[in-house]
Amino acid sequence: MFTRIIMAAAVALWLTPALPVRAQEHPEHPKKGAEHPKKETGATKAVAMADISAGIKKHIDTESKKASDKKFHAKHEGKDLALDLVKVHEDRLSDLGGGKYFACVDMKATDGKTYDIDFFLTGQPGKMKVTETTVHKVEGKPLYNWKEENGKWKKVSAK
Repeated sequence: MFTRIIMAAAVALWLTPALPVRAQEHPEHPKKGAEHPKKETGATKAVAMADISAGIKKHIDTESKKASDKKFHAKHEGKDLALDLVKVHEDRLSDLGGGKYFACVDMKATDGKTYDIDFFLTGQPGKMKVTETTVHKVEGKPLYNWKEENGKWKKVSAK
């Protein structure tokens, strides 16, 4: 019995390095390569993941307050979705470089379905603006995935 456990662990450890080769589901920090890091001065602030989270929550809250039904609205397949925020995926918030940021959230629609929404933002802490909103998943089923090619993230078909 002990031998079987050791063999199973050895096989699992041997296969583990091959797993990260698959396409990433969400964008993460791009690799910086030979680029020189920029020095931070009093005029420029580094954007922390907490700033991205606060920026997306503020955007959703502001847009929800504007709507007559107090819901966040997004378009998907020609339909207007009325959504409530369920969760901001704090582990998937990303600084994409060049003043661009990524956030992923789960939202619940009035039809009971859960939608995973991807947001792209620009700006400084406290003044972030959403530049793109897309429905990434419906009930956990991805409509597209993310893949890094030459340091840039691209949407790829989920099929």
